[in-house]
Amino acid sequence: MQETITVGACETQPLLAIGLASVLAEQPGYEFVGAVQRLEEASVLTRSIRPRVMILDKTFGVQAVLEWIANHKPLTSVPVNERQAGPAIVVWGFSLSEAETLRFLQVGAKGILRKTADPAKLLACLQAVASRTSWIEDSLFRETIRPERPHRSELTPREQQVMQLVEQGLKNKEIARQLGIRPGTVKIHLKHIFEKTGIRGRYGLALSGMKDKGIFATL
Repeated sequence: MQETITVGACETQPLLAIGLASVLAEQPGYEFVGAVQRLEEASVLTRSIRPRVMILDKTFGVQAVLEWIANHKPLTSVPVNERQAGPAIVVWGFSLSEAETLRFLQVGAKGILRKTADPAKLLACLQAVASRTSWIEDSLFRETIRPERPHRSELTPREQQVMQLVEQGLKNKEIARQLGIRPGTVKIHLKHIFEKTGIRGRYGLALSGMKDKGIFATL
């Protein structure tokens, strides 16, 4: 028998929390365990009820949410069955930029979702992160990648190297130092990479690389 997925939320808008609870009440295998309106209260809820998934409102501010995630994400240095596991954390908001999405994922969030997502996407996200699989809404990639352009097959070997280092989070000066080239040359390579792949910006490159490597599921 499948274990019930318990879900908590820290949401600034009470009506959205009520809507979330209503959606989950109609779904077998899910239990909404409560909503709070402050990050400090979310810490208390997490410790006392220990939901498998915690949804955080991005409205609290990127830095505040990043710090909360860093303090509450599951420990990964010990086996799953031995963890004092924190919840799988989903960040949602009405707007999420590539830079914000990447930062949330890098600090330990497991899911990224827009508040405008339909119930099917919400449930897909919760199911994935409850299983410790990362999940991101596919519409974020449709905005990052222009479909009329080719993807990565036309990149030169050097452009491939630059792109891989960008995906690792390196700055232009660090890439130049590692490859033994000038920072200005890195900028030229990036310009060509953006033109050939149709991807906007270095954050878009990093997210696209994570997707291509199968690091997270999408819908």
